[in-house]
Amino acid sequence: MPLRDEFLKSQKVLRLATLGKNRTPHIVPVWYIYSSRKIYIGTNTRTQKARNLKKNTRVAFCVDVGISAPNIFGVNGEGNANLIMDKTKVKKIATKILLRYFKNMKDKSAIELLEDTDCIIEIIPEKFSIWSY
Repeated sequence: MPLRDEFLKSQKVLRLATLGKNRTPHIVPVWYIYSSRKIYIGTNTRTQKARNLKKNTRVAFCVDVGISAPNIFGVNGEGNANLIMDKTKVKKIATKILLRYFKNMKDKSAIELLEDTDCIIEIIPEKFSIWSY
Protein backbone atom coordinates (compact mmCIF):
# COMPACT_ATOMS: atom_id res chain seq x y z
CA MET A 1 0.00 0.00 0.00
CA PRO A 2 1.45 3.40 -0.94
CA LEU A 3 2.55 5.69 1.90
CA ARG A 4 -0.14 8.16 0.82
CA ASP A 5 -2.91 5.61 1.34
CA GLU A 6 -1.51 4.45 4.69
CA PHE A 7 -1.33 8.05 5.88
CA LEU A 8 -4.88 8.91 4.75
CA LYS A 9 -6.21 5.80 6.50
CA SER A 10 -4.40 6.62 9.73
CA GLN A 11 -5.32 10.29 10.17
CA LYS A 12 -8.51 11.65 11.72
CA VAL A 13 -9.09 15.18 10.35
CA LEU A 14 -9.31 16.29 6.74
CA ARG A 15 -9.76 19.88 5.63
CA LEU A 16 -12.30 20.03 2.82
CA ALA A 17 -12.59 22.95 0.40
CA THR A 18 -15.71 23.52 -1.67
CA LEU A 19 -16.70 26.52 -3.76
CA GLY A 20 -19.48 28.76 -2.50
CA LYS A 21 -21.16 31.87 -3.77
CA ASN A 22 -19.05 33.92 -6.16
CA ARG A 23 -16.65 30.94 -6.26
CA THR A 24 -15.45 31.79 -2.75
CA PRO A 25 -13.60 28.87 -1.09
CA HIS A 26 -15.34 27.34 1.91
CA ILE A 27 -12.86 25.30 3.99
CA VAL A 28 -13.89 23.10 6.94
CA PRO A 29 -12.27 20.37 9.05
CA VAL A 30 -14.20 17.11 8.83
CA TRP A 31 -14.12 13.54 10.07
CA TYR A 32 -13.71 11.05 7.27
CA ILE A 33 -12.84 7.56 6.15
CA TYR A 34 -10.52 6.67 3.26
CA SER A 35 -11.48 3.44 1.54
CA SER A 36 -11.01 2.01 -1.96
CA ARG A 37 -9.16 5.18 -3.04
CA LYS A 38 -12.16 7.33 -2.18
CA ILE A 39 -12.86 9.68 0.71
CA TYR A 40 -16.19 9.58 2.54
CA ILE A 41 -17.53 12.33 4.80
CA GLY A 42 -20.82 12.26 6.68
CA THR A 43 -22.82 15.48 6.79
CA ASN A 44 -26.26 16.99 6.56
CA THR A 45 -27.79 18.50 3.43
CA ARG A 46 -28.29 21.78 5.35
CA THR A 47 -24.53 22.35 5.71
CA GLN A 48 -22.74 24.87 3.53
CA LYS A 49 -20.42 22.20 2.12
CA ALA A 50 -23.34 20.05 0.97
CA ARG A 51 -25.17 23.04 -0.51
CA ASN A 52 -21.99 24.06 -2.33
CA LEU A 53 -21.57 20.57 -3.81
CA LYS A 54 -25.06 20.66 -5.29
CA LYS A 55 -23.86 23.57 -7.45
CA ASN A 56 -20.22 22.63 -8.07
CA THR A 57 -18.78 19.15 -7.51
CA ARG A 58 -15.11 20.21 -7.58
CA VAL A 59 -13.30 19.90 -4.24
CA ALA A 60 -9.83 20.15 -2.75
CA PHE A 61 -8.62 18.58 0.48
CA CYS A 62 -5.64 18.47 2.81
CA VAL A 63 -4.52 16.14 5.60
CA ASP A 64 -1.28 16.97 7.41
CA VAL A 65 0.67 16.51 10.64
CA GLY A 66 3.62 18.07 12.39
CA ILE A 67 4.85 21.54 13.17
CA SER A 68 8.61 21.13 12.95
CA ALA A 69 11.00 19.15 10.77
CA PRO A 70 11.60 16.27 10.36
CA ASN A 71 8.05 15.36 11.43
CA ILE A 72 6.03 17.36 8.90
CA PHE A 73 4.04 15.29 6.41
CA GLY A 74 0.93 15.92 4.38
CA VAL A 75 -1.26 14.92 1.50
CA ASN A 76 -3.46 17.25 -0.47
CA GLY A 77 -5.53 16.66 -3.52
CA GLU A 78 -8.41 17.60 -5.70
CA GLY A 79 -11.22 15.80 -7.40
CA ASN A 80 -14.95 15.52 -7.85
CA ALA A 81 -17.53 14.81 -5.18
CA ASN A 82 -20.92 13.15 -5.22
CA LEU A 83 -23.63 13.34 -2.59
CA ILE A 84 -24.87 9.90 -1.60
CA MET A 85 -28.48 10.24 -0.48
CA ASP A 86 -29.68 6.62 -0.20
CA LYS A 87 -30.67 6.27 3.49
CA THR A 88 -29.35 2.72 3.86
CA LYS A 89 -25.96 3.57 2.33
CA VAL A 90 -25.74 6.82 4.30
CA LYS A 91 -26.28 5.10 7.66
CA LYS A 92 -23.87 2.27 6.82
CA ILE A 93 -21.04 4.60 5.74
CA ALA A 94 -21.74 7.14 8.50
CA THR A 95 -21.51 4.37 11.12
CA LYS A 96 -18.12 3.27 9.74
CA ILE A 97 -16.88 6.87 9.89
CA LEU A 98 -18.14 7.42 13.44
CA LEU A 99 -16.57 4.20 14.69
CA ARG A 100 -13.16 5.72 13.86
CA TYR A 101 -13.86 8.36 16.54
CA PHE A 102 -16.04 6.57 19.12
CA LYS A 103 -15.49 3.22 20.83
CA ASN A 104 -19.02 2.15 19.93
CA MET A 105 -22.29 3.55 18.67
CA LYS A 106 -23.82 3.69 22.15
CA ASP A 107 -22.12 7.02 22.88
CA LYS A 108 -24.69 9.84 23.07
CA SER A 109 -22.73 12.08 20.68
CA ALA A 110 -22.30 9.23 18.17
CA ILE A 111 -26.04 8.57 18.21
CA GLU A 112 -26.85 12.26 17.71
CA LEU A 113 -24.35 12.62 14.87
CA LEU A 114 -25.68 9.50 13.13
CA GLU A 115 -29.25 10.79 13.42
CA ASP A 116 -28.23 14.16 11.95
CA THR A 117 -26.33 12.64 9.01
CA ASP A 118 -28.59 12.52 5.96
CA CYS A 119 -25.97 12.39 3.20
CA ILE A 120 -22.42 11.27 2.52
CA ILE A 121 -19.91 13.21 0.50
CA GLU A 122 -17.98 10.77 -1.69
CA ILE A 123 -14.77 12.26 -3.07
CA ILE A 124 -13.11 10.68 -6.07
CA PRO A 125 -9.58 12.11 -6.02
CA GLU A 126 -8.01 12.89 -9.38
CA LYS A 127 -4.74 14.40 -8.21
CA PHE A 128 -2.58 14.03 -5.09
CA SER A 129 0.45 15.90 -3.79
CA ILE A 130 2.61 14.70 -0.91
CA TRP A 131 5.13 16.70 1.10
CA SER A 132 7.45 16.10 4.02
CA TYR A 133 10.08 18.13 5.87
